[in-house]
Amino acid sequence: MAAVEVNVCANESEVISSVSKLIESKASEAIDKNNIFRVGLSGGSLIKFLCKGLPTINTTWQKWQFFFCDERHVPFDHPESTFGCYKRDLLKVVSVTDEQFIVINPNVSVEEAAKDYAHKIEQEFRISSACIPKFDLLLLGIGPDGHTCSLFPNHPLLKDPYFDFSMKKNKWVAPISDSPKPPPCRVTLTLPVLNNAKCAVFVTTGESKAETLKEILEGNGLNPLPAALVRPLQGELHWIVDKEAAKLLI
Repeated sequence: MAAVEVNVCANESEVISSVSKLIESKASEAIDKNNIFRVGLSGGSLIKFLCKGLPTINTTWQKWQFFFCDERHVPFDHPESTFGCYKRDLLKVVSVTDEQFIVINPNVSVEEAAKDYAHKIEQEFRISSACIPKFDLLLLGIGPDGHTCSLFPNHPLLKDPYFDFSMKKNKWVAPISDSPKPPPCRVTLTLPVLNNAKCAVFVTTGESKAETLKEILEGNGLNPLPAALVRPLQGELHWIVDKEAAKLLI
């Protein structure tokens, strides 16, 4: 299981710089080895950080392929659409196209959208349904309640069969229709996929996340928050945080 590497930065600018350098390194490794870089994106403040940081890196953009760690089940022109935000803001500052984003189908039920997204992942990774996709990099955030992706505390998605490494393809991606945070309908990667990544990076800033971060990194493990369950079995795990978020860490 991955050892946790925590990088405490002085401010938001340092966070953006650290994240960007790590992304640049992982992209270079993946492109050199496999001629493609597959990265999973999250929403929230990460959108702003990436739109500021990614234009500074040196990479072959056409070799990138973007997926979503989770996505709101809304039209792409809806303000809550994660893809919609990246399309609006990121495409203006880096040389990538819509076609490089593997997106959900918001025009079907959330259950069908999850099945369709799992099928798209299977096709893009060119793997069988008995395998689990291995992302080069997953970029993750946390909520004040310790959720990550659309995996919320005490939710059934944290339990079997989704936490089963022998699962089939339809368990790579799960629908959720009762999210405690609006909008209620979402599509999310499951824990076995997160824990099969080559590298997972949490990016967290602000004093409001301090207690949650302490619980995730230093809790007793009896009832771990969802973000604490992300521990790649054969990959790296990084936390890049600012000093305000880290103020309660020992």
